[in-house]
Amino acid sequence: MIVSSPSTLTITDLLRGDLQLASPPNVYFQLKKVVEDPTKTAKDAAFVIENDAALAAKLLKIVNSAFYGFSAQIGSIAKAITLIGTRELQNLVLGAVVVERFSDLPGQVFTIHDFWARNLRCALIARELDLQFGKHYTDVAFICGLLHNLGQLVFYRRIPVLAREVDLLLQSQSHLEVDDDVHIEQNVIGFDHFQVGAQLCQLWNLPEAIVESIRLHCFPDTIGPFSDLAAMVRLANCLSRIENPYDAFAVSALNLSPEQISFVLDKISDEFEVIFKLFYPSR
Repeated sequence: MIVSSPSTLTITDLLRGDLQLASPPNVYFQLKKVVEDPTKTAKDAAFVIENDAALAAKLLKIVNSAFYGFSAQIGSIAKAITLIGTRELQNLVLGAVVVERFSDLPGQVFTIHDFWARNLRCALIARELDLQFGKHYTDVAFICGLLHNLGQLVFYRRIPVLAREVDLLLQSQSHLEVDDDVHIEQNVIGFDHFQVGAQLCQLWNLPEAIVESIRLHCFPDTIGPFSDLAAMVRLANCLSRIENPYDAFAVSALNLSPEQISFVLDKISDEFEVIFKLFYPSR
């Protein structure tokens, strides 16, 4: 935990000296190394995952769930790779490992269960938006939605007093607007959780699409290689909030109708409960 004046605090301070934050998810990078080696096969990739029996079992449950909807049971990681692809499996590994790493964080106003529930809902919405409306980010839309609020957990891990102050100020608002949390964080801490999340993912050397989708979250009018992805995750984030389910700017940017949005929300509502239990099993 850091005790520091907000006026002198930097993002680098938050990410320095905490092994759990500074260390990237190793199994993800072991898998990435195998995937990028043309001499390796799906069996080699499966071997990396199967070294962690708990992770392998969790991934097989996810692959056999409504998340993919395969008609036949998938019995091995190697078979899963041939069906969903190595990149997709890498992202499932990353998501499962990060959720596990940040599954116990006492002291926050919100519960960690609710945090991951909301962000998994966002991830499912982002994935479905891409699947339905062809933004071509299917391989990363889910993981970007899952990780986009990761900086909030860094705040609670490293500066819990300031993080609680932000939450209490948010709770005192009679009506929340889009990005109110960002403005309060910037006033109280000096920067926001999207800046922190982007820098953490950069520290971990995660793909640029993930880093940029987080960094650009508060800049919906930006034009660039990942602006559509950032806009899609921003909309998914808004749709995942029961108290604030609509962002007109994001909707217009993606050219979506209310009927299309209703279709997406109805579809993921049928999937959510089952899939959430797989990513975040009861403790």
